[in-house]
Amino acid sequence: MGRGSDRREFLKRGAVAGVGLMVGRGAPADGAVPGAGRAGGDPSYAAGFAAAALERVRIGFVGVGLQGGSHVENFLRIPGVEIVAICDVDEPRAREVASWVTGADRPAPTLYTRGETDFKRLCERDDLDLVFNATPWRWHVPVCVEAMTAGKHTAVEVPAAYTVDGCWQLVETAEKTRRHCVMMENCCYGRREMMILRMVREGLLGELLHVEGAYIHDLRAIKFSDRNEGLWRLEHSISRNGNLYPTHGIGPVAQCLDINRGDRFETLVSMSSNARGLRLYAEKTLEAVDPRVRDYALGDMNTSLIRTANGRTVVLQHDTTSPRPYSRINLVQGTVGTVTGYPDRVHIEGQSEGHGWEELEAYRERFEHPLWEKLEREAEGAGHGGMDYLEDYRLIECLRAGSATDMDVYDAADWSVICALSETSVAEGSRPVEFPDFTRGAWKSRAPAAMGG
Repeated sequence: MGRGSDRREFLKRGAVAGVGLMVGRGAPADGAVPGAGRAGGDPSYAAGFAAAALERVRIGFVGVGLQGGSHVENFLRIPGVEIVAICDVDEPRAREVASWVTGADRPAPTLYTRGETDFKRLCERDDLDLVFNATPWRWHVPVCVEAMTAGKHTAVEVPAAYTVDGCWQLVETAEKTRRHCVMMENCCYGRREMMILRMVREGLLGELLHVEGAYIHDLRAIKFSDRNEGLWRLEHSISRNGNLYPTHGIGPVAQCLDINRGDRFETLVSMSSNARGLRLYAEKTLEAVDPRVRDYALGDMNTSLIRTANGRTVVLQHDTTSPRPYSRINLVQGTVGTVTGYPDRVHIEGQSEGHGWEELEAYRERFEHPLWEKLEREAEGAGHGGMDYLEDYRLIECLRAGSATDMDVYDAADWSVICALSETSVAEGSRPVEFPDFTRGAWKSRAPAAMGG
């Protein structure tokens, strides 16, 4: 059996153990320690933690699949970065990505390919500043906690965790170790999203009342693939029912609302439609004896309603199993105007004609975000329309400047915990559930995120 087949079997086994068996035993599915403490906290950390400035940022990567590899390519183009270590269960892939580093005339990174926990050896190194975590979801919390406990900052792909315990463990570990834990929510750096954020902050829409976000993305082919995310993502649809991937939709609109920085998510109600899409797709594309031709727990469309402490409302949706074009909705509504995406359009009272929409592009010259003005050329060709480059650039810029990061561990926890809260609400007949206050009250006085200008 070839190395690729070995990796497929390994990840399939890991996914079943991490999602099915651990949930069945009542243990957190993402490696969190059950019942982690909630008392105390570090007010100085919550106020806007900033670590000592780094002249250069030495990075160790854990997970260099499609998205992890894309980040490696970005960091090779950003000044002040050294890639010193790469960890992945797929040794040929690790070597391939390492060749990109040496091909850029950089020293060869050390490889860690001995198995699923070899990231622990990587974290023991004393020449690392940042551990970048782009692993399957169930490894997000264990890798981040290991890195911070070993004295490293950490950045993690989305969602950062998918249990309440996992979210608390990230918060408490970051506070205890005084290390950054940044969730890499790239959609917060989208050109449209940053332009809308600037409109909000300059008061164009008036007082904000309501926002909407979503992750509507037909992933049926990916979930049934025998490569990349197909090796583990389908397993989550077998046993979980809720919003499994909230951060792309919630992140940008949460920043417009200054969540954790003047307002907070307070209450959530969630409901899911019937589960049809995955079974229908499996019946059409797989042999009848394939074990993936089965019923799935994940409802095709999940809708969650959130109310904030300041009385604003949020609609958040998740659908990855329907034949529907991609959308994140990205609607922001205020007392003076409304802007939305897919397609991009805006209406401003007193400026837009009648009750009609204007093209958002007409406002670009006035409201283009300074970060895009600065980095448009450098971001050209990078992943997801350039937003991946901007998020990587800003992470390094903040670490080198010794400033607070644009998004911190409280954002990672608050946006990610929607996974667990939506699952609880759905399972209990759409009962309202309360959000934990990960900042322990500090949200009332924290400053808005800088976002590069």
